[in-house]
Amino acid sequence: MTRTWFITGTSSGFGRHLTEQLLARKERVAATARRPETLDDLAVRHPDQLWRAELDVTDTTTLREVMDRAFADLGQIDIIVSNAGYGLFGAAEELSDEQIDRQIATNLTASIQLARAAIPHLRRQGHGRFIQIASIGGQVAFPAMSLYHATKWGVEGFWESAAAELAPFNIGVTLVEPGVARTNFGGASSVLGSPLPEYSDGPSGHLRDMLSGELPPLPAPGDPAKIAAAIIASAESTEAPLRLTLGSDAYALATTALRNRLEVLEAGRALAHSTDADDAFSASVSDGT
Repeated sequence: MTRTWFITGTSSGFGRHLTEQLLARKERVAATARRPETLDDLAVRHPDQLWRAELDVTDTTTLREVMDRAFADLGQIDIIVSNAGYGLFGAAEELSDEQIDRQIATNLTASIQLARAAIPHLRRQGHGRFIQIASIGGQVAFPAMSLYHATKWGVEGFWESAAAELAPFNIGVTLVEPGVARTNFGGASSVLGSPLPEYSDGPSGHLRDMLSGELPPLPAPGDPAKIAAAIIASAESTEAPLRLTLGSDAYALATTALRNRLEVLEAGRALAHSTDADDAFSASVSDGT
């Protein structure tokens, strides 16, 4: 059975790879981008499979109109992929108010509004799948990326909650957490704050030097084509996996971060219990865990 996918941010990166592979598999794709003409070559090769629309995901009104039009034109959409996003780099103090607002609007608010636009349609048709292209940056945090991490951690919290809300409607949710992949992230898709000399010898300055080519870049083990293939394969499963951690670096970073977080939590166990009211019942105390 041919499925239909709705994907944001299809002009490059994971969005482009997903679109190419899905069309090659004879699936239908509703592809949105700020510059849909970047898909002209695919439209020529797959005229009956590719539906296109111009979309800046930060324009909520247009986002809803495009979503409604896609369902009206295509009849059914099985999988929604929230992919549009970019990186904002620099110490928090180096970022402008406008840069902060734009980062949150693109990476976080747009993902939430995309879900809100699609959920009524998916409920009515009785099934669906959301795939959120998140980041291992939603499980770990590095200096000079505070706003990027804020959006990715926010996306994780939103979808973990929403997944439970949507399960009774046969709507699954998957958070994709890639590591560093060989896309244009950190290049054309990144934005830098205004440098302050006080940060030049710290992490913000070093990151800026890597992005400019003055220092060697971070290793990028992730193959975007393989990541796209793994995302598509995840949609074959009857039950949506809540998380897909993709890339050896992502796996290592997440493992270390979660172990360290658990160690800190365990070290504070006695303190946590000591702040309960004297008449509070704690199952964890009574059973000795």
